[in-house]
Amino acid sequence: MKCPYCGSLKDRVVDSRESRDGDSIRRRRQCLSCARRFTSYERTEDIPYMVVKKDGGRERFDRNKILKGLMTACEKRPVGLPQLEKIVDQVEIMVQESPERELESAVIGKILLSELRRLDMVAYLRFASVYLAFEDVREFMTEINDLFKKSDKPCGGKRTKTKSSNAL
Repeated sequence: MKCPYCGSLKDRVVDSRESRDGDSIRRRRQCLSCARRFTSYERTEDIPYMVVKKDGGRERFDRNKILKGLMTACEKRPVGLPQLEKIVDQVEIMVQESPERELESAVIGKILLSELRRLDMVAYLRFASVYLAFEDVREFMTEINDLFKKSDKPCGGKRTKTKSSNAL
């Protein structure tokens, strides 16, 4: 370690302690040339998990971004925040346990779609409309029809007919 006072590379460690938050080690050093003391910090290198987007761009895995997208899809739906956090937890664990430091966004998207499909069909369609980027109404209708074919439970709430009042 280079002495900040005289520039010498020769020193000795006088004291080592773990920092309060536990993510670094604080070392007190004494320069062997000028005898002055200084402090250095040692940290492990944090290698971020990256998501490879459809366009080939890369960005850091962001748990909050995923949660925000799920919350938007589930707005005004009977899906609670704990359920969404559980989904995000599953995805985050999968990312962290992956041997690769980069993961395709399509892999994450498929998991999210699968979980939303299980939770709420309307939220699934909202999320799918953005994630799958439907080009036209036909693609959207195809997805809806697939939901009806593959679903073992009703796809939405009951609709009630209302009488129109024709007051003369």
